[in-house]
Amino acid sequence: MGTETELDVEAQTEPPICGFKSAPDNSHSPTLAGTPHTGTVVTDADTDADADADATDATVGRGSIVSSPTDTARVLTPESAHTLPVPDICALLETDVENGLDSSEAARRLQHHGPNKVEGAKGLSVWTILLRQVSNSLTLVLVITMVLSFAINDHIEGGVIAAVISLNIVVGFFQDYRAEQTIQALYALSAPTCKVIRAGHTDTIKAEALVPGDLVKLGVGDIVPADLRLVHSINLSTDEALLTGESVPVSKHAEVILKDRDVPLGDRTNMVYSASIISRGRATGIVVATGMTTEVGKIANLLKRSGERLADKRTTPLGKAWAKVRNGLRVLLGLDGTPMQVSLSKFALLLFALAILLAIIVFSVSLWRVTSDVLIYGICVAVAVIPESLIAVLTIATALGTRAMAKGNVVIRKLAALEAVGGVTNICSDKTGTLTQGKMVAKRVWLVDGTEVSIQDTTHPFDPTSGNVHVGNEVYTPKSSTAEKKAARLKDLLETIALCNNSTVTKVDASYAAIGEPTEIALQVLAMRFGMGKPDLLKSGEHQLLAEFPFDSSCKRMTVVCTDRTGASAYTKGALEALLPLMDVSDELKATIVAKAESLAAEGLRVLCIAKKAVDPADFVPETPLAGAEKVTQADENSDQRAAVERDLTFLGLAGLYDPPRVESAAAVKRCQEAGITVHMLTGDHVKTATAIAYEIGILSRTTPAKTNDIMVAGAFDSLSDAQIDEMEHLPLVLARCSPTTKVRMVEAMHRRKAFCVMTGDGVNDSPALKKSDVGIAMGLNGSDVAKEAADMVLTDDNFASIVTAIEEGRRLFDNIQKFLLHLLVSNIAQVFLLLIGLAFKDPHGVSVFPLSPLEILWANLVTSSFLALGLGIEDAQPDIMQRPPHDLSVGVFTRELIVDKFVYGAAMGGLCLAAFTSVAYGVHGPTGGLGAGCNEAYSAECGVAFRARATTFATLTFLLLITAWQAKHFTRSLFNMHPERYTGPLSVFRTVWGNRFLFGAVTAGFVIAFPVIYLPVVNRIVFKHDAITWEWGVVAACVVVYTAVVETWKAVKRRFGMGAAALKVRGNVEV
Repeated sequence: MGTETELDVEAQTEPPICGFKSAPDNSHSPTLAGTPHTGTVVTDADTDADADADATDATVGRGSIVSSPTDTARVLTPESAHTLPVPDICALLETDVENGLDSSEAARRLQHHGPNKVEGAKGLSVWTILLRQVSNSLTLVLVITMVLSFAINDHIEGGVIAAVISLNIVVGFFQDYRAEQTIQALYALSAPTCKVIRAGHTDTIKAEALVPGDLVKLGVGDIVPADLRLVHSINLSTDEALLTGESVPVSKHAEVILKDRDVPLGDRTNMVYSASIISRGRATGIVVATGMTTEVGKIANLLKRSGERLADKRTTPLGKAWAKVRNGLRVLLGLDGTPMQVSLSKFALLLFALAILLAIIVFSVSLWRVTSDVLIYGICVAVAVIPESLIAVLTIATALGTRAMAKGNVVIRKLAALEAVGGVTNICSDKTGTLTQGKMVAKRVWLVDGTEVSIQDTTHPFDPTSGNVHVGNEVYTPKSSTAEKKAARLKDLLETIALCNNSTVTKVDASYAAIGEPTEIALQVLAMRFGMGKPDLLKSGEHQLLAEFPFDSSCKRMTVVCTDRTGASAYTKGALEALLPLMDVSDELKATIVAKAESLAAEGLRVLCIAKKAVDPADFVPETPLAGAEKVTQADENSDQRAAVERDLTFLGLAGLYDPPRVESAAAVKRCQEAGITVHMLTGDHVKTATAIAYEIGILSRTTPAKTNDIMVAGAFDSLSDAQIDEMEHLPLVLARCSPTTKVRMVEAMHRRKAFCVMTGDGVNDSPALKKSDVGIAMGLNGSDVAKEAADMVLTDDNFASIVTAIEEGRRLFDNIQKFLLHLLVSNIAQVFLLLIGLAFKDPHGVSVFPLSPLEILWANLVTSSFLALGLGIEDAQPDIMQRPPHDLSVGVFTRELIVDKFVYGAAMGGLCLAAFTSVAYGVHGPTGGLGAGCNEAYSAECGVAFRARATTFATLTFLLLITAWQAKHFTRSLFNMHPERYTGPLSVFRTVWGNRFLFGAVTAGFVIAFPVIYLPVVNRIVFKHDAITWEWGVVAACVVVYTAVVETWKAVKRRFGMGAAALKVRGNVEV
């Protein structure tokens, strides 16, 4: 973007954006049998001797469009279409330049080439989504546990675990399936139809029915349905931002024949490419590539092959098979994913190994006389170490977080992406449409008399009532007493920008819509702010179009001639360097104009010069609406008349336009910086424009001088080797003129620095970087289908602030996962502690008596703990969640604090449960105890003490788990003063526990349900293998008091010595 003038030479030093390149072919001069030589110039790139074996193998009509080893004549490939004149294109594709293909030939070619659609955008299959739900170690461990339970005829335990596995699969599947359906709905936003000429008739057909050789008509607002070689074009410009990243529309000219086969996509001015948008003019073009052979399709094809590892291509067939098996196992075990996925999968494998070890210990204590009782006890100990409800709680909590994100305009394609985004250290964001509004607005106007107009706080670029207008130092208010006087000072300039304009801005219901080139829309809206839009001027009948000299990249200006009160005037707008030599101004004024233009350009504005002159209306023939296109063409072709009109112009002023930042962007960037996240802007735009926006939204600080390499042009960055990039103190904050390769290299550089990065993008050219990044985020409104396919998340509002919301939600989820992990693992450690030492509690026959029955263990793990853990999983975010630095990804979710806490709490809980059992079993009946025989299988009169001791232990474990749920709400703050920034005082504990209603309900339900489990006659003795208790409640109460004191004391120690979360302080934004 930048200025329209050439006051600097920066643009010449920046490399153009290149597209996907196929291997050179061995074709020669464009001669055909029976066709005269056209004289097209061919460069060295077109005469390479060797052809790549992977060249696109496609045929059109009855002739090949790709060379073969025996070819001696030049043939057509999509990559070389821009080097051939239209007659040769038509001959090679066997189509007619006026009438197109006939229907039968089009049908034959459609059958041969297939539909014109990108295969990469087909989405995920149902089976792929289903496989994703079971591809983790935790699920596999639960399956093994379930099989063992059924193997020993413990059908209750096996059935409960089977229910947990099913719940996880069902919840995860439907969440991912709904997200995929949402993405497919976004795909439907692509243009489904196009206008095609077949057999001389214009028909509207589905875009996927296009074939090579079809003749397509294009108009303003159309989405180009395939790669086309232009045949005719009138004042044509296309928006190729989705493909090249360039935000400024590119002028196109059918008559141009380029010499170099390897000209970058953005410079192929006689071609238009699939997914680009017609922003001005109209044209007719011949389809030269469809579907996967288009430039969009080639990038999509790269993404489809991105899963292939380099090693697979270099090894033997046996090596390839082993690599495939290895990669499959990694996916199945969940070892190929986000840091948290990998951590939990490794943790599950560790627990499984520990479970086997504990079972071996049990069998060893029994001297390997593995009776049915010993086998059951060994499995009970093994089951106790596995948190059966972890996978279900994790899935449900993540699904609820996904629903919350959907309300925040973020569609999560993969559940794992939500927790992953919480660990982000760097955000690489596109500028246009994400940080900015993606629409041009007029920001500054400078008149020849020195009057300045500024437009501020625009939130809706098409709405002429949005924002504040200042004329000089005064605020302009429509319909005020001074409004007409202020508008009169701008009358000539406003008339010029309104009439010399082909855009339309209309009000539809309560909002405004616009069609046309972005620059012209911005100027039309500016004129409408003062009540002088083009419809208002034409309504009076004073202004009638006499001639139009359209904008052309060679002259960089546009002029229209219209009648007015005094006769007729020529209204001109264009680049300053194009108009300055044509204006009748003094050298002194010229110097002033140039200085002012440089000042506006330094602000990142695109500068346009506005001028007019009086002309004789007799020199022009008034246009009729039907003849308008022909008259415009004649005027354009009359270079002498244009030169005469565009001479001795009167300078009116300068207009500065730009793509304004979104209202939310500055605050969102600030929140990222406070959270220790570095924001990088990667854009295809001009470096001055990017820099100005970066300062405006806070990526660059106005108070601190920019550091070395803070601002870089992609050409300079791409010229560095990986080693040189790694030696840089920090990576660029602003990277302008980016190509797809630049973005990929930026992601790779971050990975080498151990950073965890988000990459945003909307264009097809962004897709490789989206796939390469840790979390790829695509734009849902203006993004390409290929980008959405490559992304992990999709923004439905294309807003950078939504990314920050996603990060906050990801951090909240990470915190809550740690909370319920602590709760679940404390329970498991306590049970293992209790059951292992419980091997010493033996009946008269030397058989160990279970301190907890198998069903009591499952009840504590799957019923009591599950709902408590789920309540912790939906905890609100901590007030300081975005004032903390990102968590250490090398550590993951199992931080040192979490590990220490779970052993402290688990040991305390297990010790107190042990104390409860021994107090009842041995405290009354002495050291010999009253444990009867066979008390593990059924109740008998002599099992009364064992059953009461077991009930006391179960009640103690249950109530301690309830207390732990509330204590786990914060790792360091006391339960009695957990939110001092919100409320204090002795009663604050009640507000703390009431804050999470679901958790409060889970604790209450856990407390209430413990009594029927203990006292119901059949349930207690037959199912749970325990009995009703009385005085033993005193033991339970004492254990609860002691446990609370231990936890509060441990938290106080952590606060006193700055351990764990207590040591976490806000640190500055550490740049990577």
